[in-house]
Formats: sequence, C-alpha cells, structure tokens
Amino acid sequence: MQKSILPHPSAESFAPTSVPLLDVNRGNAALREEFLAAITAVCDSGRFLYGPDVQEFERAAAAICGVRHAIGCASGSDALLLALMAYDIGPGDEVITSSFTFFATASCIWRLGACPVFVDIEPDGFNLDPEQIEAAVTPATKAIIPVHLFGQCADMDAINEIAARHNLKVIEDAAQSIGAEYRARPAGSIGDIGCFSFYPTKNLGGFGDGGMVTTNDDALAEKLRQLAAHGMKPRYYHSMVGINSRLDTIQAAVLNVKLAQLGRWSSQRRANAARYHRLFAEAGLDRSLVMPEELPQRYHVWNQFTIRVPDGNRDSLRARLTEMKIGTEIYYPVPLHQQECFRALGYGAGSLPETELAAREVLSLPIFPELTAAEQELVVARIDEVYHQQRAAA
Repeated sequence: MQKSILPHPSAESFAPTSVPLLDVNRGNAALREEFLAAITAVCDSGRFLYGPDVQEFERAAAAICGVRHAIGCASGSDALLLALMAYDIGPGDEVITSSFTFFATASCIWRLGACPVFVDIEPDGFNLDPEQIEAAVTPATKAIIPVHLFGQCADMDAINEIAARHNLKVIEDAAQSIGAEYRARPAGSIGDIGCFSFYPTKNLGGFGDGGMVTTNDDALAEKLRQLAAHGMKPRYYHSMVGINSRLDTIQAAVLNVKLAQLGRWSSQRRANAARYHRLFAEAGLDRSLVMPEELPQRYHVWNQFTIRVPDGNRDSLRARLTEMKIGTEIYYPVPLHQQECFRALGYGAGSLPETELAAREVLSLPIFPELTAAEQELVVARIDEVYHQQRAAA
C-alpha cells in the first residue's frame, strides 16, 4: 500500500482546519479606513454619478490596460452589451464565442437578437481554439468574443488574424483578467474593445456591480460613452437608443483605492499558483490530476486555479473536500451550448467535445491573494488524503 507523501495537518489550534474558496473580507479589511475616507468624500460632495472619482478611475484604468479610453459602466454584462451595440450588431448577425464561460458572454448576443455561435476550446488553457473559429465564420458573422478565462489571455494573434481576414470585430471578454498580458500587451488592449467586470470576487472587485469598456478608437469611445447614457448627447437629445449603464461614483472611489493594490495582488496570486504547483508535485498528485498551465507568451493573473480531475472522480472529490471544509467551485458545470435557453440553437451532445469534457472535470481551488501557505498546504494535504484513501481501498 502506497503511503501518503504529504504530512496531514494536525488539529493544533494555530493550524488552519478549513479553507474558504474566497474571503473578500480578508482582502478588504486592511483597506477599511481608506474605503471609508473615499466613500465619505463622495457623500460629502453629493456627486454620486459622473463624479471626479469616476474620471480618476477611468484615467488610471486606461493606463493599466494600455489604452487611450476606459469608459465605466454598471457591470461586466453591460460592458459586453455596449460593445455589441457600438457595432450595431442585431438580428441576422452571428457572433462567435466560447461555450465554456459565464452566461453573460452569450446572453448579450441573444438580447440584441443576434445569434451566438459556439466553438470549442483548447484543453490546456480553456480558451477559444483558433483552429475551430475559421470553420464557424459565415457571411452573417460580425464579431468574435474571445474570453480570457480564469485570468489568462486567449491566443489573440491567431484570433486577430482570422478577424482581419474576414473583416470581423474582436471584443475581448476580460472580465476575469484585468492585469493579464499576451505578448506583453495588456488584456483589453489587444482587440477592438475590451470588457471588464468589477464584481466583488474579481481580481479588482468593487462593493457591488461595476464594469468598464476599453478601446483605442476615439470615435468608438465617444459612441460607447453615449450609448451608456441612454444614447443622450447633449442632455435630453437622443441620436441613438442607448441604455442606462453608469459606474457610480462610490464604486469608482472604492475601485481607486483597490487599483493601487492590483499589481501586488496579482503577484500574490501568481505566488500562490506557483506554490500549488510545487505542493502538488511533491505529493505526486500531478500524476493523478491535471494542473493548470501558464501558456507561452502569457502573464497569468490567476482569477481561478482550476485543476482537472479525470476519470469521473471530480464530483466525489469535491464532496469529500466539502466534508473536510475545503472550499471549491465548478466553473462551469453546464456549458452554454447545453443550457436550456439555448436549446433552439441545436447543439447536440458531443458537438463541442473539449468544452463538454472540461465541464465534467474542472474544479477550482482557493487562490485569493491573502491565502496563506498553511492554508494551501491544507488544501493539498486534504486532496492527498482522499487519494490515499482511494488507493488504500483499491
């Protein structure tokens, strides 16, 4: 019988006995006084919309993303919707995107009456497979939405080359990847428009919903800003029908405090990912599980550390980890092409094999910046314990 390689944590009082998947409060606690001061200043000013904090945040975010323009909006979902609206995408149009992503990536297409066209992913990075995109292009195709999933950019050179050849727009879904890079180019600066989310659990998260669109196109930036304000310019004059999607000043004030910490937090996430790789290798678990990779020419910011659990063992492993008070999550258990609301699109079982396999195998582990080494050791030790028990029972 093979012995477990990692020592299992003791029940001593100083050692962690549980690990949360996320701990937003742990990250916010150190900045509490800065948040209160920033929010108080907004309250005192009375400028709850379009206040100076919004302008400051847009300038700073544009610099980090390497673009001329960053336009705040109400959510990452709205950012995607605004991007499509800016290109007048609607009924009869098709948009190529991933099925292995959060629902908003495709719902924005559907809401405008256009048709999402799902293509398969690359198994090593979970992002769109450029080799599958070409075959999906039709005369109705107007855009591609690559998703920089889990904090790592898609293969943007290949995607941009296809888009240029077919005169398609490229809208980056960078909701999980602010600060990530592809060939030293920041996410959000590589396509025509970048879309970001500031949901509280993101690498840069606010105190509620918030989003941003980025671009280097001056005229497009002006159109995006107008669309986000009911299509109104000047006040009470509407040359287009827009939506109400503003980043409020309190959210911007909070995000300004956090933006100063983004580089440090990204470095901590990267250090945590490196530690996981070392711990899993030391335990020999990298032979039973598939570790996530940082692909060549990428700078991964590890919004998620997502392992693959093969041979149908994912759900049983997760159940045991839940019993052991180890937080995990499945992003995503049902691919979009298999969701009930998209059944009419006609994707059958097996139509996107890599996507469907990933949905059966992926399991995300705690990776937040404040995660301690002892907590990571506990996560890996508990997984090792499960596999040790399985080997003993075999």
